[in-house]
Amino acid sequence: MNSLGIYEKALPKVESWQECFATVRDLGFNFLEFSVDESDERLARLEWTRSQRELFRDAAWHSGVRVHTLMLSGHRRFPLGSADPVTREKSLTMLYQAIDLAYDLDIRNIQMAGYDVYYEPKTVESREWFIENLKKGVEYAASRQVMLDIETMDDPFLNSVRKIKALKTQIHSPWLQVYPDLGNLTAWPDNNVGAELESGIDNIVSIHLKDTKPVTATEPGEFRDVPFGDGTVDFEGCLRTLHRLGYTGAFTIEMWTQQAPDPISAVRKAKAYFAEIFKNVGIEQETLR
Repeated sequence: MNSLGIYEKALPKVESWQECFATVRDLGFNFLEFSVDESDERLARLEWTRSQRELFRDAAWHSGVRVHTLMLSGHRRFPLGSADPVTREKSLTMLYQAIDLAYDLDIRNIQMAGYDVYYEPKTVESREWFIENLKKGVEYAASRQVMLDIETMDDPFLNSVRKIKALKTQIHSPWLQVYPDLGNLTAWPDNNVGAELESGIDNIVSIHLKDTKPVTATEPGEFRDVPFGDGTVDFEGCLRTLHRLGYTGAFTIEMWTQQAPDPISAVRKAKAYFAEIFKNVGIEQETLR
């Protein structure tokens, strides 16, 4: 069986974590993917007090909903490879804080955005700073028994499984692994998606389900807010490949509903879309407990 989760930003904002987890369970998901993005509001989660951490952890425990992953996309704003030493120091501090937060919240994985830099020019040096600081983060994550997972990105720096595997040859640790995003993988024309999944199966810890439109010579691609089925991702082919390879890890539906008139209906529609594909492929979702 495979567990199926939902990204926090797919859900409407609610007053309490108890309400959030109740919504996740009512929608039929096994887990929530927790967001620490580049907004001040969510970056403040890295500095939660002990009581705030207890409140979150206890709400998850009593709901029966797990939290598999902390998605640390805040490094877009404060990248590990920045040319600014102050920014690099803050970025590394954020990573250490995220590892401690995940440890305290019983979250096993931190999904990291695979950017050396995002708002700055890319250079050989930005790559070096990224690798140097990531290595420090992996060493600390290992000491806390928290996995760091690099997502295949909407950016050419780490947009394939093979590139992340090459990075692993520079940082030798079982605590650094791969988090493929099927949409991002598909959007880049140089990627043979089936072969990417086959080559990385020993390192894949989780999968993002997201639709995209491709990068071409004249178009930058669409990496967000593409309705499922309107993009070019061959979900049935990808999931059939993963099923054949014996993948029994987690799948997360990644979507954003801030602009949707009815977020809950949008999430239900997405879940039904994948339920049909799961049935066709032979994947069985883990029973809710």
